[in-house]
Amino acid sequence: MTKIHPNILETIGNTPIVKLNKLAPDGVNVYVKIESFNPMGSVKDRLALSVIEQAEKDGTLSPGQTVVEATSGNTGIGLAMVCAQKAYPLVVTMAENFSVERRRMMRFLGAKVVLTPAALKGSGMLAKAVELAGEHGWFLVRQFENEANADAHSRTTAPEILDAFADIGLDYWVTGFGTGGTLKGVSRVLKKTSPMTKIVVCEPDNSPVLGSGIPQERLADGTPADSHPLFRPHLMQGWSPDFIPRLTEDAVNADLIDDVMGIAGDDALRLSRELAQREGIFVGISAGATLAGALAVAKNATEGSNILCMLPDTGERYLSTPLFEDIPADMTPEEQEISRSTPNFRFDAPPPAPPPESADSVTESAPADAVEFLRAATHDKDNPVVLFALEWCEFCWSVRKMFAHYEIPYRSIDLDSVAYQDGNKGGNIRAAIREQTGLKTIPQIYIGGQHIGGATELFDAARDGELKKLLEENNVSWNDSADRDPYSFLPQWLHAR
Repeated sequence: MTKIHPNILETIGNTPIVKLNKLAPDGVNVYVKIESFNPMGSVKDRLALSVIEQAEKDGTLSPGQTVVEATSGNTGIGLAMVCAQKAYPLVVTMAENFSVERRRMMRFLGAKVVLTPAALKGSGMLAKAVELAGEHGWFLVRQFENEANADAHSRTTAPEILDAFADIGLDYWVTGFGTGGTLKGVSRVLKKTSPMTKIVVCEPDNSPVLGSGIPQERLADGTPADSHPLFRPHLMQGWSPDFIPRLTEDAVNADLIDDVMGIAGDDALRLSRELAQREGIFVGISAGATLAGALAVAKNATEGSNILCMLPDTGERYLSTPLFEDIPADMTPEEQEISRSTPNFRFDAPPPAPPPESADSVTESAPADAVEFLRAATHDKDNPVVLFALEWCEFCWSVRKMFAHYEIPYRSIDLDSVAYQDGNKGGNIRAAIREQTGLKTIPQIYIGGQHIGGATELFDAARDGELKKLLEENNVSWNDSADRDPYSFLPQWLHAR
């Protein structure tokens, strides 16, 4: 039954467990727990809510206090959701090499994102968060040491798993580790309640910080003193930072882990794609890596074994990463052939000729008041740059983005807006523009009363210096040092067919 939730935070958890039907070997049951069903698309929503609510309970977080944390993205996105709902400002520190989608999502949710140099790795972004918290008196989440992180999984994730497998039993639970919160929180409950379940932890095969057995050096407060000596850059964002987190070390010291398995980056990419294309499950690189571990376990498992694999997040976090490197935006030759298999609506065929205009379809002359409006608007000395536009036209927005980039002040007359609907005022003005220029398209741009044309004519004027000349003649101040090809402001789909 559908439930009404009092707020978005009540939707965290209770993510589905799904059986794989095509990727698992015969005779062994491989299940996946799909954490992308959390509201912000990852397992980190659980810890985000838990650490904030625990800090509220123990008084370490005051109403309206700024929250700060270092994250590869998913924790930050979860925190951004929680902080937005609870009215806490959020500052996130993140290494610059993590996917662009993540930082844009956090900013969209109202957070501030402070980037740190990629060369400083995860420990660099963590040190920056500590520095900012100390300087400004902000609440530092400390996800890598915070017990509320692991508690979230002991309280929610583990019971969900136990409930799902109560009747059939669970032989293996396979997970990666980032903070170690999921690992510690779930494994300690499984070891107590389902001791037959073996805990398998995956990490990048080229960065075996956990499998090495080499301990992590720490400062007095528990944070890492430096990068782990065996850390190497790897593909699995959100997995295995350049140090062993305290929560992960706790799981090791408590003998909660039965096996540590190295996973190749190529296998992570391949299985993420295969999950999408063969099982219809859309997840990220770390999920593909965890599945690689689960399938390796399945090869040696006894017949009838039940294996559960954690899938931490959605594939939408990885659009700018190697996961999508071979996914074209343009039509492939096969897609072009499909297009050519029918005669119409193709880029390589002329469009059908429009029907001849009848006497009834001829547009009447523009009303005199619309003609006068056009004359007055385009000769307004206080607003020499005028854009006649539609509110949601992509080409109009291309012009707006160019004006913003070059810091060109302008007046926008949006002909389809509510302000121009009464008496078909916008349509009449458009008819006046058509009478004056012979052009039916929008946008149309004027500078100092001179008609420039549409978006591409404006971009050409910017390229050949005509725009600069007109702006100077009309005393328009602008940023003439901005250096960008104007055509780059056009919609991206124009370059992707």
